[in-house]
Amino acid sequence: MCAVPVSDEQLWELTARFLAGGLRRREKVVYFDDGTSERVLDRLVEDRVPVAGSLRSGQLQVVSADVTRQAFHSPVSDVRALLDSYVDGSVTQGWSGFRMTGQMSYGAAAPAGIPLADYDRALDQLVAERSCTALCLYDHAHYTDRQIEQMRGVHREELVAAAAYDDGLLRITQTGPTSVRLAGEADHSNRPVIHKLIVDTLDRALRSGDAPTEIELNLASLRFLDVAGAVALVHAAEEFPSSHRLVLGDVRPAVQRVLDRCGAPFAAQLTVREAQGPSRTAGPEEER
Repeated sequence: MCAVPVSDEQLWELTARFLAGGLRRREKVVYFDDGTSERVLDRLVEDRVPVAGSLRSGQLQVVSADVTRQAFHSPVSDVRALLDSYVDGSVTQGWSGFRMTGQMSYGAAAPAGIPLADYDRALDQLVAERSCTALCLYDHAHYTDRQIEQMRGVHREELVAAAAYDDGLLRITQTGPTSVRLAGEADHSNRPVIHKLIVDTLDRALRSGDAPTEIELNLASLRFLDVAGAVALVHAAEEFPSSHRLVLGDVRPAVQRVLDRCGAPFAAQLTVREAQGPSRTAGPEEER
């Protein structure tokens, strides 16, 4: 299948979800890097996926950018043989399946004069013959519109992840009736959207007899919040009725410091929950 992310945040969201799905299914999971693996691994950690243990066991493997790029200087038959070796390895190691994804944008320029679609056909044969799973990512930052449409046409399915809002800086996804996830950066450009989201969600909760009383914003992937945005969140919570609370979950330390300076500890209807969970270098005990 393929995916065409409209923003970096959607790119990390789709990639991490795909990788995490394979890890849950006890599949061998391979990410072909082209300078983006750090952000992908960070997103997996934010999603509370036990990354350190998966890397240690070899279930999750990051192929270096040098190897990824060298593949596009090689004949298609050599690349197919390389992919077959990864699948064979997953069988030998006893994993339940094999899945792969990564950044293949280096091949968009056809450095060896071989069209990207030729490599994709080899991958399609691999998927059909070896019963494995592959996700190809084509973002507008690295591919032309013409290339994207061409690659869409040669894939069996397109993976789509809907968002409540995505301006390329901040991505908001609905995770439940009264819960959303914010990923990216919150500043003056998207502050009104966040405020409207809180007001509308609270209004729906108040009108529903069985809706949760907590309006939750998961901030695990929110890397930046400006002072005005923090003040707006505090003020929004202060307008909540006593029956409901605004909950900011999985808050990063840097974001929490801004919230603390802007009065979050003194807002009666606001709960700020610090980010918890394993890191990429956690030990076995930390990942449980």
